[in-house]
Amino acid sequence: MQQAAGFSQKIQQFFTFERIFLIIFLAAIIVRFWQIDLKLFHHDEAIHSWFSFQLLTKGTWIYDPSYHGPFLYFVTAGMFSAFGASDLVARLLPALFGVILIPLVYCIYRIGYISRNQTLLVSLFLAISPDMVYFSRFLRHDIFMLFFTFLLIVALLYYFERGQSRFAIIAAIATAGAVCCKEEMPLFLIAFTVFFICALWKGWFTLPGQWKKDLVVCGLLVIALMCALYTGFGGHPETIIGQNFQLAVQGIHFEANTTGWYQAVDHWVSMSNEQRLGGPWFYYIPLYLLYELPIFILALIGTLQILFSCIRPARFIRCAKNWWSTRRFELSMGDLAIASIEQSKSNAIRKSKSEIFFRFCVFWMLITMAFYAYVGEKVPWLIIHQLLPMCFVAVYKLNWQKTVIALVGCIFLITLTWHVAFIPADINEPIVQVQNSEDMRAVMQLMDNSRHVIIASQDYWPLPWYFRGDRWNKITLYGTVPDEQTLTETHPGVIIMHDTESLPSIEGYDKRTYKLAYWFSYYDNSNRLIDYYLHRDGKMGSINIDVFTPHTGG
Repeated sequence: MQQAAGFSQKIQQFFTFERIFLIIFLAAIIVRFWQIDLKLFHHDEAIHSWFSFQLLTKGTWIYDPSYHGPFLYFVTAGMFSAFGASDLVARLLPALFGVILIPLVYCIYRIGYISRNQTLLVSLFLAISPDMVYFSRFLRHDIFMLFFTFLLIVALLYYFERGQSRFAIIAAIATAGAVCCKEEMPLFLIAFTVFFICALWKGWFTLPGQWKKDLVVCGLLVIALMCALYTGFGGHPETIIGQNFQLAVQGIHFEANTTGWYQAVDHWVSMSNEQRLGGPWFYYIPLYLLYELPIFILALIGTLQILFSCIRPARFIRCAKNWWSTRRFELSMGDLAIASIEQSKSNAIRKSKSEIFFRFCVFWMLITMAFYAYVGEKVPWLIIHQLLPMCFVAVYKLNWQKTVIALVGCIFLITLTWHVAFIPADINEPIVQVQNSEDMRAVMQLMDNSRHVIIASQDYWPLPWYFRGDRWNKITLYGTVPDEQTLTETHPGVIIMHDTESLPSIEGYDKRTYKLAYWFSYYDNSNRLIDYYLHRDGKMGSINIDVFTPHTGG
C-alpha cells in the first residue's frame, strides 16, 4: 500500500499543471504540422497559393472582395520567398496560427479569468478538435482572422486589468490584422464594442487614466496598417479613396462605388442574398453533431446555466405564484427577503472576473452563431469562429461530471480528427466542402511524363497551381471541346476533358475517367443518415474528367 501511495504521489508531482499544459501544447503542434501536405490542396487553397505566387513573382495584387483581404496573400508570398513555393510551405502559417491559440488560453488563465482545470480542458479541446485541426492545416483566411480576434480579446482583458498602453497597441494590431483578413470582422468589432461599453457602464471593468490618448493612438495605428495592406503598400490607393480622387477648395471628391470598402459591402451582401453556397439557418448544427459533439453538449449546458443565472427563474416563479394566489405581482415579505438574498448573491457573481468572462463568451458565441446562421454563404470553415467561444462556454462551472463527459468525449474528437485530417484518401465528409480528389495525383503524374498536354474544359483547378511558372508552358488550354483533329494534330501525351462534355473516343488514345473534385452528397445519403453517422461512408458527389493517353496496347 505504501509503495502504491508513493507511486501515486510521484505521478501527481510529475504531472503538474504546467507540464500537462505543455504536453497538450506539444500535441497540438504535432497534429497540425505532421504530414501537413498529406492531402491535395482544396480548390480555394490552390487559388490563394496561386495569387500569393503571382504576388511574389510578378508583384501583382489588387483587392478583390471575392477573395477576401490582403493579409493571407502577403504573408504567404513572404513564406514562398523564404522557403520556396509548395503545398507544405503554404500551410505552415495556418498551422502556426492555429497552434498559437493555445498559449492565448494560458494568458487568460494568468490574469485569473479561468481556473487551471478550465485552462487545460479548453486547451485540450482546441488541440484535438476536428474542425480546429483540419482548418489549421488549410490555407484560408479564417484561421488568421480567428487568431487576431482572440488576440484582440486577450489584449483588451490585459488592458483592463493592468492599464498598460502596450496592451492597447497589441489590441490595435490585432484589430487591423483581423480586418485585413475578412470583411465580416467590422460587424464583430461593433458587437464587441457594445458588450464592453455595457460592461464598463456596469462597472465590470475600469479604464486606465490614459485611455483617451490610447484610443486616439490605436485608432490611427489601425487605419495606417489597414491602408498599407489594402492598398498593396501604396500601389493601389483607389482601394481606400476610390478613383478620380480630388481635394479642392469646394471639398473632397471621390467615386465611392470604386472604393474597396464599398465593393466589399456590395459584393458580400449580393452573395448572401444570392445564396451561391446556400444552406438552412441550422446548417452548422449537424456539423457540431458530426465533429464536435462533446463540446456542443457541454456548451449547451453551460449556456443554459449562464442564462438562468442572469434571469433568476426562481424569482419569476415566485412572482407568478403570488399573482395566481393574490392577483398581485408584489412579493410577500418572506419572498422579498429571499429575493434580496438572491440579489446579493447575484451581485457577487456579477463582480466575479470569471463570471464576467464567461458571460462575454456566451455573447461572443451566440453572436457568431446568429450571424453565420443568417448570412447566405454556408461553408464549413466558418464553424471555427463559433467553436472557439464555444470551447470556453463548455467549461463553465466545471465539475467532475462535466470533466468526465469531456475526457470521454475526447476519444470521439481524436477519432474524428484522425479520420478527417490523416486519412490519405477521398472521405465522404461535409467538412471537406469541395475537395480536390486524390485521383489527381495520378493525373498530374501523367502530365509530368508528357511533353504536351491539352485541357479542353472549364474545370481544371488546381492544375494552374501545381504547374505554375514555366511548367505551364507545355499546357494548351481550351475553354470548350474542339474537334478531334484539333485535339490530336500536335500529338499530345495527355488530353483532359470534363466527362459530361467529353468525346466518346479518340483514335489512337485510351480513355480513363478520374475524379477531379468531390463532396459529401446529402441527396445520396439522406435515406441512411444514422448509418452514415456511424460508418462515414456512402456515395459522394464529384466532378469527373476523362483523360486520354496514347494507346499502348498491342
